[in-house]
Amino acid sequence: MEPSATTFPWSWGGENGIQTYPLGVTCQVGAVLLAGCLGGKQAGALSQIVYVLLGLFVTRFQLFTHGGGLEYIRIPTFGYILGFIPGAWICGSLAFRTKPALESLAFSCFCGLFAIHALGITYLIGLYFFSALDGGFLALLQGIYQYSLRPLLGQSSIVCAVSVLSFALRRIMFY
Repeated sequence: MEPSATTFPWSWGGENGIQTYPLGVTCQVGAVLLAGCLGGKQAGALSQIVYVLLGLFVTRFQLFTHGGGLEYIRIPTFGYILGFIPGAWICGSLAFRTKPALESLAFSCFCGLFAIHALGITYLIGLYFFSALDGGFLALLQGIYQYSLRPLLGQSSIVCAVSVLSFALRRIMFY
């Protein structure tokens, strides 16, 4: 069946339609990096500090993936959430060093992503040494794979999208 000119591509279905595949990641990292690219280091970091504090102390909204509250500190992914703060700061700092160019914005986003993963892995190692991570060293390696290596490809594509979006928005907003 050939798609007609009056139907939209997403309604074609079957073999002729647009094929979509999930990235396997959330857009949290994209929001963090976009806050840094558009707001700069101070606004980016401040927005993430507020996000972390709201997630820890306002449990009614359950802002984090697995809920919220102070007990979330024991969750292995909390280190990555803490990494949002330096990730946004580094991304914002590098994004405003030069005139906005797609390459420089992508570089700043990848540096921010590296900071998020560096703090997340450090937090996992800390949980391992303070034995809050059940399963020992194998659980540490599985955590690094599950939370850092496996989502890296999807997060890299989000970095590319954020770079293009922030480049376009900064051109529209004249900064």
